[in-house]
Amino acid sequence: MARLSNKCIVLTGAGSGIGQGMAEGFVREGAQVLGVDLSEAGLAETAARVSGPGRFETLVGNVTDKGLPDAIRTKLSALGWQWNVLCNNAGIGGGGMAGDTDDETLNRYLDVNVTGLFRLSRAAVNDWKGKAGVILNTASIYSFIGATGSAAYSTSKAAVAGLTRQMATDYGVEGIRVVAVAPGLIETALTAERIRTEAWRRHIYIDQSPLRRVGKPEDIANGAIFLISDEASFITGETLRIDGGWTLGRYPRPDED
Repeated sequence: MARLSNKCIVLTGAGSGIGQGMAEGFVREGAQVLGVDLSEAGLAETAARVSGPGRFETLVGNVTDKGLPDAIRTKLSALGWQWNVLCNNAGIGGGGMAGDTDDETLNRYLDVNVTGLFRLSRAAVNDWKGKAGVILNTASIYSFIGATGSAAYSTSKAAVAGLTRQMATDYGVEGIRVVAVAPGLIETALTAERIRTEAWRRHIYIDQSPLRRVGKPEDIANGAIFLISDEASFITGETLRIDGGWTLGRYPRPDED
């Protein structure tokens, strides 16, 4: 039996990378998925990759748009779908050190990675009053450790992990679970070239990782599938690190000195 056959999922950032992998996995497991993304072309590409007619629909939208929750509600109503899962996956990365980060840059990271996520999460819990549901956030390994030259990004992703815990505490009594995944280095269209050409990146993120490999979008999707499925019905407030063990400690093996 498909593990997500009773789930109707709103998935942001569905047009590329991890979001695209999630969409494929969710549909494969029987979910109805409304994919939201800035890129109409990206959503079309995802739609071409997923299997299951009528299981994946799209909405072009920006998570920083205050009107997005209502646009999602309108789209779901037109489809005759009732959502019970929200996957806040859209986000931006990169950045610089704190001393080089101006207010405009900081606010951009907070708007996309935190405020947009907060706004959709608020809409979800308000729509689900009296009903069970799941919110899955995409955090980061940098929710937990410092990331050189990524002050605004790390700040935003630490906030995501904190909000996951806080909302899980508040809304568990209503049958709403709030969980997160924290990806490590994942090979996508945006990162593949850097992984291939930047030796320092491979050394830090692959050579010093216990599993000695880069992650794939399906690695994150598999963790997400478990967390939003009924198999995880007694798990809330947790952020699952999916990083090949990288945050355990980046040490060479004795024979690699």
